[in-house]
Amino acid sequence: MSTTTAQVRTRFAPSPTGFIHLGNIRSALYPWAYARATGGVFVLRIEDTDVERSSQEAVDVVLESMRWLGLDADEGPFFQMQRMDRYKEVLAQMLEQGLAYHCYMSQAELDALRERQMAAKQKPRYDGTWRPEPGKTLPPVPPGVQPVIRFKSPIGGSVAWDDKVKGRIEFSNDELDDLVIARPAANAAADGAAAIGTPTYNFCVVVDDADMKITHVIRGDDHVNNTPRQIHILRALGHEPPVYAHLPTVLNEQGEKMSKRHGAKPVTQYRDEGYLADAVVNYLARLGWSHGDDEIFSREQLVEWFSLDHLGKSAAQFDEAKLRWVGAQHLKRTDDAALAPLVALQLHRLGLAAPTDERLAQLCGLFKDRCATTVELAQWLAMYFGEVTPSAEDLAAHVTDAVKPALSSLAGRLTEIAWDAASIQQAFKATLAEHGLRMPQLAHAVRVLVCGRAQTPSVDAVLALFARDTVLARLRAS
Repeated sequence: MSTTTAQVRTRFAPSPTGFIHLGNIRSALYPWAYARATGGVFVLRIEDTDVERSSQEAVDVVLESMRWLGLDADEGPFFQMQRMDRYKEVLAQMLEQGLAYHCYMSQAELDALRERQMAAKQKPRYDGTWRPEPGKTLPPVPPGVQPVIRFKSPIGGSVAWDDKVKGRIEFSNDELDDLVIARPAANAAADGAAAIGTPTYNFCVVVDDADMKITHVIRGDDHVNNTPRQIHILRALGHEPPVYAHLPTVLNEQGEKMSKRHGAKPVTQYRDEGYLADAVVNYLARLGWSHGDDEIFSREQLVEWFSLDHLGKSAAQFDEAKLRWVGAQHLKRTDDAALAPLVALQLHRLGLAAPTDERLAQLCGLFKDRCATTVELAQWLAMYFGEVTPSAEDLAAHVTDAVKPALSSLAGRLTEIAWDAASIQQAFKATLAEHGLRMPQLAHAVRVLVCGRAQTPSVDAVLALFARDTVLARLRAS
């Protein structure tokens, strides 16, 4: 693999062992954005080798989350469990070429070795007992032990790379023991016969990245310690490593690593809460990347601006209030006709039927400045599609005996006028003059009766989007 490959190839490789949260999905957004920005290819790979913890439900949530956010893969999804024959083929080649070897050290022996090393204040590591070397006599193969396969790691020197986030990183090879790259299969016969068992995570990743010609690996910095081992295996297989960019952790609002244990929500919950996908993409992009002082930008601008040179080096902290602010900005900018079907869906969840017609788009335009999500917008618009129940407090405060005669007069005028905001405004003015009231007195009372609340946008614009009969019925119910 060469980083001079003409076409950029990035990947997102989640493990489907639980729901995917915002911290996880950021590791999809950045490689997606980089591939789009460079005319490259974005690959989706599902790392499902942890059979006990992986589930189809978790896979479905990954795919659903990416689909909602518009993070479309050019290739995949590829599933590691479907590539086992390929991994075993490479393992066999490595054994044949002397790049890997069978190790018969039992777990009890390994534990005893580590205890001795720790007692001597040494770093616990495999000591190479079964590593074949010229002139070395290996111990006799013990009966009844299924071996692991270990990678023959380089001795002496170091391994280094220029990380696009963290800068130069270097590990001494003497710190890296011979990594287990395959464990005995669960159903292996315990007869001492050397077999190719189940490949391990670090090995599968290397084979995948090589086969899929990945040029840029953009992932969380919890993988930094895996990287030197992966580089060694890649080079042993005849490939140059990709460009690495290890992203700092996303913290929750309490400053802890974002995780399910610490209250993180599934990505799809933000969809259900009514956030626009573009708002979440915008917010996520700023959790570790920047373009000057730009806070609000479109997906197209993200793709135009994105590069690995402006990835943040410090951990980013999730802030729900900031997400709400970003959500509100995107809601304001979204075309009313595009909002209508999203709001209709939320109204349906409230048990209300709303056609996605021009009127619903107009309603979205009137109320969207007050909202951060389509759920909030639907809650505002519910008064147009269902009954309202004013609170006793609002009725007592605003629908007073002093105002009730004016309400009756207003209803009479509204019966006869053209049904538009300008005519409704004139009806209000005439009623105020007739009864000697101020606009807030009459407007608040009308809002409480018609809308079920005392605060709304301009009352004439609000009433104009109701059916006339609904307004008159609610006013006369007072």
